[in-house]
Amino acid sequence: MEKPNFRTELLKTLEGKTPARIPAGTFTTAPVLELMDLSGAARPEADSQPEKMAVLAFSQYVNASFETLRYPFDMVVLAEALGCTVDPGTKVKLPAVLRGSIEISPSVPELPEDFLERGRIPAVLQATEILREKAGSHLPLIAGMEGPADLAASLCGITRFLKWTIKRPHIVSRLIDLCTDACIMYARECLKRGADVVVFADAVSSPDMISPDTFRSLVKPGLERVPKALSGGKSVLHICGAADSIIYDIAACEFDGLSLEEGTKDLKTAARIAHESGVTLIGNISTSETLFRGRPEDVKKEAFICLESGIDVLAPGCGLAPETPLRNLKALVEARNEFCGRKQ
Repeated sequence: MEKPNFRTELLKTLEGKTPARIPAGTFTTAPVLELMDLSGAARPEADSQPEKMAVLAFSQYVNASFETLRYPFDMVVLAEALGCTVDPGTKVKLPAVLRGSIEISPSVPELPEDFLERGRIPAVLQATEILREKAGSHLPLIAGMEGPADLAASLCGITRFLKWTIKRPHIVSRLIDLCTDACIMYARECLKRGADVVVFADAVSSPDMISPDTFRSLVKPGLERVPKALSGGKSVLHICGAADSIIYDIAACEFDGLSLEEGTKDLKTAARIAHESGVTLIGNISTSETLFRGRPEDVKKEAFICLESGIDVLAPGCGLAPETPLRNLKALVEARNEFCGRKQ
């Protein structure tokens, strides 16, 4: 029997069409230690060397049976390119911003003309080309990046960003505009080099971080610009935490998909709102508890709940911890297989 074309099935799902079976994979970071050991490509080298980045990304399919190739494996690529000081991390520790590029001065800079040539952006773009050739037309490439609010918070520091949303909202608005432009420019180039989907992770947009009203007034206008600027390229927005209070707002931004964390309290309602807006819902198995600490049977139990609630793509709810057991990733795919088998 011929294997399904996972790329075709995922793109069909993101277009609101019914796939042969529900796709299973990840739209969030997946730097799992067992994948590094099995593939021979480990971080931090795989965060900056295109060949190793591609090998580690491809191991998600080879060793975990995921139907997506999600890369890179951290969320500070754009921040580094815009001048932030970054800790490169280790095999078990993700790269992180140590100091923002505008922490001292509230002056919002212009987007550099050579932005796409800075930092690790060229490495990610080259890895995209390598993966496209390696995956052919069979597997979808999922290029991830910071969303506008996350990037803005990295540039000025999260504490200062949160204070500015109250005391200097005009600066936040200008900063979000700059970061939105950076996200769009980078996303366009990823799509041009061969990515099928670009994912914008915006944890700072979560109601756990800023109020829904602040999100609507300062962040949402930037997010609304993104899908329209990608000329039909597929885009997904990832929001952490309990996103229930802004579900209508993020669905209205017109991304092709929404990726939600397990903190979402009413998944059935989120699925209904997303579907009414023509948006695919992705997620949302717990990464910190079920996938990290649980057993395969726990993963399957939670996966069935997600699928029965209306999830369109079964996936981790957020980025995977490096120590996440490979057996639990495989259980995610097995749960999808069992669920779809029951439905036939």
